[in-house]
Amino acid sequence: MTSDPTQFDFEIPARPEYLSLVRSLVVEAAEMDASLSRERIEDFKVAVSEATTNAIEAHARACRDDSIRIRCTLFDDRLEFHITDRGYGFYPDQIQVLPEPDDPSRLNFERGLGIYLMRVLSDKVEIQSGSDGTEVSLAIDLPANNSNS
Repeated sequence: MTSDPTQFDFEIPARPEYLSLVRSLVVEAAEMDASLSRERIEDFKVAVSEATTNAIEAHARACRDDSIRIRCTLFDDRLEFHITDRGYGFYPDQIQVLPEPDDPSRLNFERGLGIYLMRVLSDKVEIQSGSDGTEVSLAIDLPANNSNS
């Protein structure tokens, strides 16, 4: 039995002080499925926060005052967040390859863990980017509820 997905669309100003609101929304959406562990929710909160931070920074670099769009969808089998900015965009396949986080030489780089964290803390990450902005789609799988094996 499948049900219609629950979806929320909202916009936030492209300012860092709104990150706590986004983090709260991730927790509230994730808690709609009681099968998710607190650790899994916290991990996904970090991933969505990283994507939102990147969007805020993209707006700052582009001197854009537009809002950042966020769509949250809870399906029977997964939770998705889509974060869309109107920055200049980038080429995800041309991101500088940095040393692994546990490599001592990584200490020479102050930034650059955002996409890495999104990929490690989410089950699915898609990035679509162009000159008119970027959409980052993040998803985590939900544990099967009451499944009969």
